[in-house]
Amino acid sequence: MMDNIFPKLHKEGYKFLAISLIITFIVWIFSNFLAIIMLLLTIWVYYFFRDPDRVSINDNSFLVSPADGLITDISEINGPEELGLESKKFTRISIFMNVFNCHVNRTPIEGKIEEIFYKPGKFLNASLDKASKENERNYYKITTGKGEEIIIVQIAGLIARRIVCEVSKDQNLKQGERIGMIRFGSRVDLFFNNKKILAKLGQNVVAGESLLAKE
Repeated sequence: MMDNIFPKLHKEGYKFLAISLIITFIVWIFSNFLAIIMLLLTIWVYYFFRDPDRVSINDNSFLVSPADGLITDISEINGPEELGLESKKFTRISIFMNVFNCHVNRTPIEGKIEEIFYKPGKFLNASLDKASKENERNYYKITTGKGEEIIIVQIAGLIARRIVCEVSKDQNLKQGERIGMIRFGSRVDLFFNNKKILAKLGQNVVAGESLLAKE
């Protein structure tokens, strides 16, 4: 019960929470009204950096969502050229995370990280399609035990200024395991093929738990 009310904080959040608390106490000396506003902002900072535990299905015939948020696009598209997959067709599911979503990202399937590629870029609104080509982003290529290639792309948004990667090349991951986060509003794209899509456009999904596709 307490974990639902006060979920644990992601390690990236401690610095921002401390800064917000210090500013709140300083402002309180001069203005109670502004201090209340800062207190509300501090509560939001804690809420943004929450890192709740999730329970995945632990079944590699399914793909679980890599992010919390709203599914804004489901389409057939060429793979990312940054990973040399531009000549290969994939299904892409795009998940937009607003500033109220949990921003911790997870792997949709058990597998090994074959490649991680970081691409610096702009900070356009992450809901725009061109953000996938122009914004700061981080690519993960995961290979399953069956040799399938699953691609996750973290895309920084309008407010986001840093993508946090918490895994490394050649690391083995379990389904639903944390891979990193994006600070303050962003998007995650999932690329896969040869699976039946379970997700729907406009659906709100939960990282590590919502089922997006199956064999």
